[in-house]
Amino acid sequence: MSECSGQQGHASIPMTHNYQLKVIADNLSGVKHRIFVMSGKGGVGKSSVTVNLAVALAMRGNRVGILDVDIHGPSVPHLLGCEGQVLADDAGRLLPVRCPVPGSPEGGELSYISIESFLPEKDSAVVWRGPKKTSAIQQFLSDVKWGALDYLVIDSPPGTGDEHMTIMDCIPDARCVVVTTPQEISLADVRKALDFLRLVKAPVLGIVENMSGLVCPHCGGEIDLFRKGGGEALAKQDELTFLGAIPLDPATVVAADLGRPIVALDTDSAAKAAFLRLADSVTEAVKKGSRG
Repeated sequence: MSECSGQQGHASIPMTHNYQLKVIADNLSGVKHRIFVMSGKGGVGKSSVTVNLAVALAMRGNRVGILDVDIHGPSVPHLLGCEGQVLADDAGRLLPVRCPVPGSPEGGELSYISIESFLPEKDSAVVWRGPKKTSAIQQFLSDVKWGALDYLVIDSPPGTGDEHMTIMDCIPDARCVVVTTPQEISLADVRKALDFLRLVKAPVLGIVENMSGLVCPHCGGEIDLFRKGGGEALAKQDELTFLGAIPLDPATVVAADLGRPIVALDTDSAAKAAFLRLADSVTEAVKKGSRG
C-alpha cells in the first residue's frame, strides 16, 4: 500500500497519494467527529484518557470507535477489558472489535481496532520501521468498516513521529486533544507537540491535565503531589481551550488492574467524575468548533 505522504520525482506517486486519501475519506464519511489524543511525552496517562473519554462518550448514547495507533505499545484492549480478534465480513472488510458499554442508553456503542488484535500473542513484540507502521495505520483507516460513528477517538504513542504524521496527513480535520501532567518536564514536551500541530496546521480541540493532584483514599481530600494547574496555565497562555483536570486517584489503579475503565465502575470516585466532565467538555468544544 502506498504512503500518504507524497514523494518527488515519480509522476505516478501524487495520483496514488490522492487516491489513498480519497479511499480514506470515503471510508470515514460516516464518522461525524475525529478526535486525535496525543502527548509530548510518555507516562502521562494518555491511553487511559483516550479509553475513559471514549467510554464516557458511549455512555452518553454516542456511537464511538477507538483507533489505537500505538503500534509498539498498544494498551487499549487491556484498558477496555475487551480483548478479541478482528474478523472480516463477507466482502473481506475488517470489522472492529465490539465492546459492551455499561449503563449506556439506547444508541450507545463502542468498538475498537488495535494492532494487538492481529498478533498471535498479546505479548508479541512489533518490530517495524516507519513505512510499515504507516501502511498499517492507512489500512486501519481505509480497510476497516467503521460505519456510522459519532466519534472516532484515536490513541497515539508519545511524541511527534511517523504515527502522528500519518494521522495528520490522512485525516487533516482530526481535532487534537493534548494530554499533559502539571510538571514542567511534561509541559516542555507538550509545547513541542503544540508547535508540531501548528506546523502541520492541525486543529487543537484543547488541553487535558492528567494526574492533577492526588485524591486521598481516606478523607477524599486533594494533595498537590505533582503540582496542579500547569496544563490550565499553558492553555491560557496559548489561547487554547482547557478541557479539564483529572486527579490522581487510587481507584484508577484498581480499575486499570481489573481491565476496566474507571468510568465503567459502579462506585463513584473523583477520577470517574472528572472523566465524565471531560466527555461533556469535549462534546461542547466539538459543537462550538462545528458552529465555527
